[in-house]
Amino acid sequence: MTEKKKNILILSITFGVLLVLFFFMLLSGRIPMNDEYTVGNTAGNLNNRGYFCESDGKIYFANAYDNYALYSMNPDETEIEKLNSNSVSCINAGGKYLYYSMQSGTGGEGLGYMMRTYGIYRSKKNGSASTCLDRAATNTLQLCGNYLYYDNYTNDPAVLSKIKIDKSDKTDVTDYVVNPACYTNGKIYFNGMVDDHALYTLDTATDQVENVWQGDIWDPVMLDDYVYYMDIANNYRLCRYSLSGDVVEILTDDRVDYFNVYGNFIYFQTCSETEPALKRMVIDGSNPEIVAEGVYENINITSQYVYFNQFGESVPVYKTSTNGAINVSTFDAAQAAAVENMK
Repeated sequence: MTEKKKNILILSITFGVLLVLFFFMLLSGRIPMNDEYTVGNTAGNLNNRGYFCESDGKIYFANAYDNYALYSMNPDETEIEKLNSNSVSCINAGGKYLYYSMQSGTGGEGLGYMMRTYGIYRSKKNGSASTCLDRAATNTLQLCGNYLYYDNYTNDPAVLSKIKIDKSDKTDVTDYVVNPACYTNGKIYFNGMVDDHALYTLDTATDQVENVWQGDIWDPVMLDDYVYYMDIANNYRLCRYSLSGDVVEILTDDRVDYFNVYGNFIYFQTCSETEPALKRMVIDGSNPEIVAEGVYENINITSQYVYFNQFGESVPVYKTSTNGAINVSTFDAAQAAAVENMK
């Protein structure tokens, strides 16, 4: 073989290797798309800051004992692992990825570090490959198929925005703010916040808004045929509305500050000057029980436990069985994991 042919062969092989590497890098950097009806977290959890999210047999949570750093564990609280050190909320899960709002960080100091961590982020489920999708100020974000919808307070006035999970196609969907927490069957259910508090839907296929019911509602949660909500006109009592039957059922006359619906139960915080309490009842309003006396917030529910904390006090985090007998204790496993990671 002549020297010229050798050089051509070497160049051809080198070009082929580089081409393979290029396509490998291209493919490895692509974000696989979700089913269009993928839901990132329950509406009830997201309306309570989204500190817990259950997906594919794992719980992803913001550990209040470690400045709300991102952790994972099994539903029975075994195999707790710290995923990253930044303070997170609005945790969503879909496919191989997590999505969340980052508000601050513990791994660095100074304005530059804070700017790097502030916004909406995507990471792998092991916490690696953290990527900022939008440096937006948001209270709630929901994964709706292949888009993240979020109330965007970056500018005034606030709007509803969306961005595709691969960081493309960022769009302001409405020119007013919308809480996107309640997503089901391709539609976001939300209450009006500008001229009324009626029930609306936003079709995520077209981003068209439709008035569904002229109620006076706050924080709707969909479960089967029912919309559970706080009734603004009647002292924020808890009700449910049947979409098919066009019927309202009063579930409790207590004034409610926060609530969450999961399976066959509703957990709700009552507002009372003399006897405030976290309670639960069956989803039809029957069998109300006191879970804990006092004022609590951040009611997040997983398949095994309900987690909550006293109003204005991040720790201790309390828990009780989601479906079993009420037996309130503290989330000691999370505290132990935090202490271990601080050594």
